[in-house]
Amino acid sequence: MPGFVLLVRPRDDGDAAMRVGYTVTKKIGNAVVRNRMKRRLRALARELLPTEGVSGADHVLIGRMGGIERDYASLRAELSKALRKVSR
Repeated sequence: MPGFVLLVRPRDDGDAAMRVGYTVTKKIGNAVVRNRMKRRLRALARELLPTEGVSGADHVLIGRMGGIERDYASLRAELSKALRKVSR
């Protein structure tokens, strides 16, 4: 099971700016755990979206249970793979 789910939706409004949103449900853990997961997702997005993201689209990263235990490198590889699939 991946550490997150990536949703990408083109806005089709002519604006090339990328927008990003993060969500982690209470099923993942308490506030400390959820905030840690959101910080990891923000760092991943900050690193990968400028080069691999879809311009003019909304990106939503939904944290999953397995994401908090995974190391950063594997989460980065998963996001990079997901963005490559979406951009095709």
